[in-house]
Amino acid sequence: MTELERIAAALERLAPAPLAAPDFASASAFIWQTGPDALLPVANVNRIALDLLIGINRARDTLLANTRQFANGFPANNALLWGSRGMGKSSLVKAVHAQLIEEGADLKIVELQREDLPSVGRLLELLRGAPQRFVLYCDDLSFSHDDDQYKSLKAVLDGGIEGRPDNVLLYATSNRRHLMPRDMIENERSSAINPGEAVEEKVSLSDRFGLWLGFHPCDQDEYLAMIDGYCASAGLRIDPAVLRAEAIEWQATRGSRSGRVAWQFFCDLAGRHGVAI
Repeated sequence: MTELERIAAALERLAPAPLAAPDFASASAFIWQTGPDALLPVANVNRIALDLLIGINRARDTLLANTRQFANGFPANNALLWGSRGMGKSSLVKAVHAQLIEEGADLKIVELQREDLPSVGRLLELLRGAPQRFVLYCDDLSFSHDDDQYKSLKAVLDGGIEGRPDNVLLYATSNRRHLMPRDMIENERSSAINPGEAVEEKVSLSDRFGLWLGFHPCDQDEYLAMIDGYCASAGLRIDPAVLRAEAIEWQATRGSRSGRVAWQFFCDLAGRHGVAI
């Protein structure tokens, strides 16, 4: 054996073994972790029922139809769910997945953390050959001015020679429509030699999502309807006037009104009345 052959053999022994595909039949949801790479099954997903998501009917129906197309083997679009915090963006993704599981779809959801985006190529290779279909889910996606991790995501959405696997779809949530602060976009326009090109490079990522679903602040009637839905689902019966007064007081102390605030109030209410949820 030559010196080069001995070096090559030593390097091969040091290299980590290829990651074996997990048993995708063991769970419907997985979390991708790095260092070392692994897909961890999630036994119990933190989610609420689809019919309890009030005030986001258009986004709900659109995302459900898109995901159903994908689960049935037909073309579908990557989706960016953007807008007001606490209005059910991540809850909707998980609820839609649960709904399709109930319908019998062999659909898996894989959560990818934003900081693990550089490893997304390795994850795609692991999913590419699997017979199941996967929704790759990235929550609270956003980027700062010196953050190049968005480039790793472009291959998942639209770029690269090999492209996105046919059995993988990407859903991301963000508080920002263009995944970056407005003042950052304005700074690019004012300071770059070619302002149009500088901004185009940054916002082109959000343009690669085929679906943009906006989530906006709810009004008081929608806020109260959310709470009524939670109470009805849990079998919690309270005088409507008392419930309304307490709910309005709760949102006033929080200084905001959203689906998250409604759920927090309901958790407190159920706890005070000894109702398990």
